[in-house]
Formats: sequence, C-alpha cells, structure tokens
Amino acid sequence: MGQADRTPVIYWVASRDTPAQVRQSFAQALWGWAYPGEERIAPRFDTWEQGFQLVERLIGEQPVILIMDEFSYAAESDPALPSYLQAAWDHRFKDSQLTLVLAGSHIGMMTEQMSYHAPLYGRFTGQLPVQPLPFAALADFLPRYSAAERVAVYAVTGGIPAYLERFDGAQSLGSNIQTLFMRRTGMFRSEPFILIGDVIRRETQTYEAVMKAIAADKHTPQEIGSLLEMSSSYLSPYLKQLEALHLIERRLPATLPREQRRTSRNSRYHLADHYLRFYYRFIAPNLDLVEQELTAHHWQLISEQFRAFVGLTAFEELCREWTLAQARANRLPFMPELVGSHWASDAQVDVVAINWREQAILLGECKWGAEAVGRAVIRELLEKAPRVVPSEAWQVYYAFFARAGFTDAARAEAEAHGAMLVDLARLDGDLRRLTV
Repeated sequence: MGQADRTPVIYWVASRDTPAQVRQSFAQALWGWAYPGEERIAPRFDTWEQGFQLVERLIGEQPVILIMDEFSYAAESDPALPSYLQAAWDHRFKDSQLTLVLAGSHIGMMTEQMSYHAPLYGRFTGQLPVQPLPFAALADFLPRYSAAERVAVYAVTGGIPAYLERFDGAQSLGSNIQTLFMRRTGMFRSEPFILIGDVIRRETQTYEAVMKAIAADKHTPQEIGSLLEMSSSYLSPYLKQLEALHLIERRLPATLPREQRRTSRNSRYHLADHYLRFYYRFIAPNLDLVEQELTAHHWQLISEQFRAFVGLTAFEELCREWTLAQARANRLPFMPELVGSHWASDAQVDVVAINWREQAILLGECKWGAEAVGRAVIRELLEKAPRVVPSEAWQVYYAFFARAGFTDAARAEAEAHGAMLVDLARLDGDLRRLTV
C-alpha cells in the first residue's frame, strides 16, 4: 500500500438543510472519525470558524484527507462558508498536512468557487471533473443485454450510474424504457427540471427553450434563433453558459484548419447529456400521453424513430470514440491531431481523424441499419472523399462501421482500397479492452 492508501480520511456529505443543521452534520462527521465506535454527540458551533477550529484540534499534526462532498449545498445554505474556509486555509491549514477535497454535483456553483472573484480563487491545487462511465461499463450493469441493446441504453442514459442501476437486465429494452421513462410518477419524469434547475438559477425557461430547439435538430445559432424568434446575438450568452455547464457542446468540422477554429462561425451545437437528448426528442413532445398513461401508444411512436435516433447519436459517437481509442493504442496508420466529423453543403462524413502536419486523413461512415452494409456504401464514401480531403497530396484512409456487418461485395470493395471494417462485435470488444 502506498502512503496515500494509509492516510486517514474524513468524509462528510452536506445536505440541503438549515445552516445550523449543516454545521451540526459536519461536526458529527468529525466526531465520528475522531471517536469511532463511540456514541458521542458532537459539540455544536455557531459559525464555520468554530467548525474549522475543531478540525484543527482533532487532526493535529497528522496527515488527513478531509472530503467535503456536496459542498455547493453547504455553501448555498450558508453563503459565508467559502469565506470562512478561505480564512481557515490561509491561517490554519495551508502549512499543515491536511488535504482538503471539495466535491459537488451542482456544476454551476462548483465552477463559481473557482472564479476570479470567489473567496477560494487561487487556492485550488487540482480540479477533477467526474465524467460519466464509458460505454464499456454498461456490460457490468446489463450483462444479459446484447451489444446493440447496450448501445441503445447508452443513447438514452449515457454513462450515469444512477440511471443504469434502475435498468432491469431481466426485462427487455422496450419494457425498461416504458417503465422508467414513460410513467407519470417515475423519477425520470422530473429529472430534466431537477438537472437544469440545479445548475441554472435564473431564466431557466430561456435555457430550456434553447435546449429544446437543439433537440429539434436546430444546431446553429441562426436556426435556434429563428425557431425561438430571438436574434442569434441575444442567444450567444445563453449558448456560452450552457456550454460552460457541459449541457451542450459546440462542434466544428474536423477538417477546419487549426488557425480558423477559434473564429469560425461554421459551428453546430448538440446536447451533451444523453438523457436530455432522449427526453426532449421523445418525452417532452408527448407529455399528454405520459399524463394519460397511454404508454403502449407512446412506445409505438418512439419505436418508429428510435433506431434512427440511436444511430445518429450514440453509435456515431462510439465510432469516433473507437477511432480515438485506436489512436491512443497506436493502432491507426497515423497519429491524428483531432477526431471528429465533417459537414459542408456538398458532403457530410460521420468520422474524421486528421493530421495536418503529416497530411493524413481517415474518413469513416457509420451505419446502424438492420441489414448488412453493401458495396454502394463503400463506393459512396470513396466518391465523396475528394470533396472532403484538403488536397490531392494527402494520404487518405477509410473505415466503415456497421451494426449488422458487411456483405461479401462490400468486403471485397473495402479490401481493394485498404479500408478498415468494424462491425458491432469488434467495436464493442475493442472499446471494452481499450477504455476500461
């Protein structure tokens, strides 16, 4: 065991409560650590200054890790907490052996703690955003599900453990979706409002309207503004805030030269949260069916478009993730500087890996259809390439991704051009080996 493994840990999680109750909860966590196995009532303190004095007294000179989880809830209950913590760190803990970890699920408030005007600005030695689990982890939650079913689940939930835990692996995908997402009283019925309200404190209606527009395939500021009858300049700060909170992401064509990427207006916005994509695409427009519990009819409407939704969201993203994982494992013919996609008025490519210095590019096509990919798909990408590749001097490679595999004719055409063929079994296996 390393030194970090032997370091004592004090763990406390705040709740949304009165300031006095939050402070008492903190004191009890300290007391429980200092006197394990004993039923002692921790002393009460009237200010956080007294609370941090208690920390100093209990830990003394020993190395200790103090984790204050859901710190944003505590700061929301008592806005003076960050100032008290600043003073305590500067005058009590800075030169001690205390390692202080602040964690929280309220992204907006946690981000504010690091801003220039915040009391704790300049005192953080590290930042660790906790990302959702990778797709490969879904096999542990749903071992009975096929790879195709797990991709569909991923399209709905992403890698959020709390969502995945609610799936019943003994039930079908359709049954789970109907039970979890299409019930009036289900947790997921109000989850979008909780999620958005937890990170955005004001003008939530405008932010939600922007996300609804993006879910409705309005991806540029002009398209979003036109739908909402607002100017794109007015929407700019809302888009930037949603991007900072990781609720949306701004994408640029991978083929756009590096020097143009910061100023280009050829960007598209996409919802970053998988569940919000699903909710705004299939649940929000049909809330009348949810309220009337017309679940079977609602699922019929969803199932007619669900496969296309999975292919355009989760599957394409997983193909790009596979390409990036291959690059990290040094299994591509070149090391890309960027992995993304390409779009223009005359061509769209699902997967693009590019290296400008080496003048090398990989173009990939993704197909989530139920039938094996034929030769026509191979030829279509080959014919599209001259409109995408920056110049004839570039070395071009190809990759094709298919849920249902490839016909013999497609394999022969791909082999003639040295293209990589990736069916779902290979994609799933490689991601499980390379990303877990």
